[in-house]
Amino acid sequence: MPKEFRYRGYTLDQLLEMPLDQVIQLLPSRVRRSLNRGLSPSKRRLLERMRDNGGKPVRTHIRDIVVLPFMVGMTVHVYNGKEFLPIEIKPEMVGHYLGEYVMTCKQVLHGEPGVGATRSSLYVPLK
Repeated sequence: MPKEFRYRGYTLDQLLEMPLDQVIQLLPSRVRRSLNRGLSPSKRRLLERMRDNGGKPVRTHIRDIVVLPFMVGMTVHVYNGKEFLPIEIKPEMVGHYLGEYVMTCKQVLHGEPGVGATRSSLYVPLK
């Protein structure tokens, strides 16, 4: 039996019923401070689009927006600098930033020397 999700002792249903001010008080201090300062117009538009979209994916460049309880279950395509990567928002993501789930740097996988390699790298011992 899977364990029921709880955020600081509250279930997801309880978080959804709470006013936004009470939810903000449960979040970590850095997130709480950024939300208390107010949302920029672009973040406000994104939140309105997410509420009104009816379950369709939303594409955004905004990586520094906090995942709130009403976003759980939605799909957001977040830009990583090259392409939009889809993220399905899960309850465990509440209180984190969207950008934490989209890596901007690709892991370097070194291979064999290719065309245009330097002279010294041509002398790689055979396997």
